[in-house]
Amino acid sequence: MKIAVPTRGNEVDSHFGHCDAYTVFTIDHDNKVEKSELLPSPEGCGCKSNIAGVLQGMGVSVMLAGNMGDGALNVLNMHGIDVYRGCSGNVHQLVDVFLAGNVNDSGEGCHQHGEHDGGHQCNH
Repeated sequence: MKIAVPTRGNEVDSHFGHCDAYTVFTIDHDNKVEKSELLPSPEGCGCKSNIAGVLQGMGVSVMLAGNMGDGALNVLNMHGIDVYRGCSGNVHQLVDVFLAGNVNDSGEGCHQHGEHDGGHQCNH
């Protein structure tokens, strides 16, 4: 299994579409982190970039994220990636908590972006 986490520094980025990179964790058969790698984020909003296809091609099946619009959620789901929203904190600790079965999707999306990006909306 592979897990992707939108990342800024070593923390979960609060918005999927504006993160610096994605940390991709490879999980072994014992449900432990085998390795992690950093994938730079493509230009543009997450739902309008090709990141879902890239992650799918890498074998990612789970994304642990802060917030994202419905458009991004739908695109990721269409690429076979299960999304857990409402995550925060250190990305390595988050994955350990997820592997222990203690992460649930918040069920809340980001429906309208704030002033930091000119009010751009990713949900379609």
